[in-house]
Amino acid sequence: MTDFTRFDNARIEQVGANFMMKVFYAFLVLAVLSVGISYAGKSIGRTIALAGHTTDTTMQGVVIGGEMLAVPSNMIRFASERRSGDARKLDIYLSWPDLNGYSEEERPLFNHATADNRIIFATFEPRSMARDMSQRLTPIYRLLIEEPGEPVEAGLVAHRFIEASGYGDEMLIVDPTRFRAPFVARCLSGPEADTALASCERDIDFGANLSMRYRFPRALLEDWRKLDAAMQAFAMQTLQAAE
Repeated sequence: MTDFTRFDNARIEQVGANFMMKVFYAFLVLAVLSVGISYAGKSIGRTIALAGHTTDTTMQGVVIGGEMLAVPSNMIRFASERRSGDARKLDIYLSWPDLNGYSEEERPLFNHATADNRIIFATFEPRSMARDMSQRLTPIYRLLIEEPGEPVEAGLVAHRFIEASGYGDEMLIVDPTRFRAPFVARCLSGPEADTALASCERDIDFGANLSMRYRFPRALLEDWRKLDAAMQAFAMQTLQAAE
């Protein structure tokens, strides 16, 4: 949760009341949208061993926000969520690049028993805001990042967050070539990025009222175009299969 007390009277006078109101609302929106990547990355590491893998491929029809998703049991992270019916959210995990669920053949990969880290974690849930991450770039994130950015993987640009944003340990990764719907992700920086199983996060809207937040290793940014296209197609396929 952002600490709004950092904005003392001197800073308010410095930047102007209008700007500060924009920043205030930007912080509020970001706080509501999701938990921090740092917490999510650590949480994944702590809970994956407790999830209880299964090779069962029985399809589950999970209804979230009035829309049904069809997902095989071996893609669902937690045993308690491997059932058909209404749910508040659904947590899944997939291997890259095939987007498969757990199997005996890929047991070392899902157990993180090798140096090959290419598991993607995703959460389906009702859409909580009017804009997904790409759509938040101009009205929200632009207020919170430093310019200019620095070139990083595969043509992307990384921007540091301003100190007052509360996201000092993260960077905003942006595709500068697309203006209407750019690729936008938040990635951890510093020591925590080296220990998190999924140090980057992006969310996309799909269906009538659903959102998918997916978390992935920083190394997959090298293939971000294919990654994002595959995840968007996967989200839509879960709906199509349920029709």
